[in-house]
Amino acid sequence: MTDIGELLLSRIRDVTDYPEPGVMFKDITPLLADPAAFTALTDALAGIAGRTGATKVVGLEARGFILGAPVAVRAGLGFIPVRKAGKLPGATLAQAYDLEYGSAEIEVHAEDLSAEDRVLVVDDVLATGGTAEASVQLIRRAGAEVAGLAVLMELGFLGGRARLEPALAGAPLEALLTV
Repeated sequence: MTDIGELLLSRIRDVTDYPEPGVMFKDITPLLADPAAFTALTDALAGIAGRTGATKVVGLEARGFILGAPVAVRAGLGFIPVRKAGKLPGATLAQAYDLEYGSAEIEVHAEDLSAEDRVLVVDDVLATGGTAEASVQLIRRAGAEVAGLAVLMELGFLGGRARLEPALAGAPLEALLTV
């Protein structure tokens, strides 16, 4: 593991049985509270934005907002929030998707993305890939190109990468940590 990987992993706290029994939650709030670790994370993700030629960063609700906004600022790009349905005012595009325990819907402002945009999707964790896959579909429906997906941490045992790779159609998926 690289020095940055060790730093980031050392600032992620395991919380047993949260949000339900049997789940090991990966809490990133200690990482966010450490300015050196948060800066290193922001710089690493901004580097991915630069390598992919992104023109905008999409952050997925809610922790993707926390990571994506400073990445966009650091990379000199615009930031677009992808929100749960009903949270954005005005005209939106919506995308439904299935979860392991039901279904959900995400939205983006219709005018925030265009055919000229190359979009990097940023989130904290890649688990099963449902939300990320829906965001990729939403970005394409808005007419923009998906530049890639970047996450702090991939939970490899949940198979999200295998689900997402066909949807990404060759765009890179980069995880700074895989657990």
